[in-house]
Amino acid sequence: MNAIIAVFLGGGIGAVMRYLIGKLTLIFYQGNFPLATLIANMLACFVLALLVYKAIDFKWISENSKLLLIVGFCGGLSTFSTYSIETFDLLKNGALGWAILNIVISTAICLFIVYVIYRKMIWDVNYNLRKFQVVFPHFWGLLQES
Repeated sequence: MNAIIAVFLGGGIGAVMRYLIGKLTLIFYQGNFPLATLIANMLACFVLALLVYKAIDFKWISENSKLLLIVGFCGGLSTFSTYSIETFDLLKNGALGWAILNIVISTAICLFIVYVIYRKMIWDVNYNLRKFQVVFPHFWGLLQES
């Protein structure tokens, strides 16, 4: 039951965040491109990648917290269904260029965000491992032998 409540709360927070991103974006941009959806999806990819590639290893994050953040918050914030409808509406209204741009930019930017975070986490692990080797060379040698 606690898992269901965690997903419910996280999803509500993510959905409210998505709503606020939409409202704030309208203050600055009223064009044809679905910018609010792109921003929400980029933020969800950023948070999800951080959680999957870094924070998920922290032992102090409970399973319910992971469900709240990953399934709930990121699920409530990301907007694949909205992205699909907005892209289809662009196509339906003859805005082929905007539709293609939306597909390319949304996919490329979100994948790039995940890639950068993944590479950063891998670099951190390798950097810390090298630092460990320098500080504890004898212990590192014992690890290599086993």
